[in-house]
Amino acid sequence: MLPTMKTGTKRSPRIAIVGTGKLGTALAVSLESAGYSITEIVSRAAKHSRKRAAALARRVGAPSVILGKNGLHADLVWLCVPDGAIASCAKSVASMQVEGKVVLHSSGAFSSDELAGLRKRGASVASVHPMMTFVAGVTPSLEGVGFAIEGDRDAVRVAKTIVDRLGGESFLIAKKDKALYHAWGTFVSPLVTALLASSEEVAGAAGISRTMARRWMSPIVRKTIENYTKQGAARSFSGPIIRGDAATIRKHLEVLRRLPRVRQVYVALARAAIEYLPTKHKADLRHVIERALRS
Repeated sequence: MLPTMKTGTKRSPRIAIVGTGKLGTALAVSLESAGYSITEIVSRAAKHSRKRAAALARRVGAPSVILGKNGLHADLVWLCVPDGAIASCAKSVASMQVEGKVVLHSSGAFSSDELAGLRKRGASVASVHPMMTFVAGVTPSLEGVGFAIEGDRDAVRVAKTIVDRLGGESFLIAKKDKALYHAWGTFVSPLVTALLASSEEVAGAAGISRTMARRWMSPIVRKTIENYTKQGAARSFSGPIIRGDAATIRKHLEVLRRLPRVRQVYVALARAAIEYLPTKHKADLRHVIERALRS
């Protein structure tokens, strides 16, 4: 437990961010904007890492330090590094004196047990993952974002307080469910992007440029998401599959032969639609798909 919290004082934890990638940058900026003191931006010793850390440090008014080379003034250390780097990063952080501190990592797939070595050294640890997409050059608002949290009681309590202050919504996730949770997140952003990229391929085959495809897809994509958010999947579903229009689906599968990878995406999604959403003439639709695949 943080020393300041044992005495019941109101001081917010001072936070060190380890990692200067897209997530680390967005979190550092959001935390600083929410009134948290960023005490250090921690990076590897490589020149490009130090350069990014220095730029982020200037942005949030904090010094940049090298991982494992300096002590940390922070009460809370937040690891924002790739999943494969968490274990080695935790070892380096352990040399920076973590007793009495809270240490978080932001992996969606890995549990707080990745930080077990820090727990043995007296830190309270947790995993805290925001259900949000982070890309270069964009700092998304965390208002209303769900944060999946699991770990030690004290670290979870502190993390929940931080999420509340960021405007997010925290929820507990079991260690055994982290991989499923992360697969869910992969469906709702990276694979949606892959679906849109596949859609551009179909537009291109119809003679429409990628630029215009994105422009003309945007209104229908936005409305679809809006309908889904307000009404749920069943009431926002439309098109030939809900109507049970087997002839149209057959025609789609025929013309998509020239785009075999995209055709596979279409078939997978059509099958999912038939199983999970209200559709007419399900047997006919299944037959059309299976017959097209055999031929």
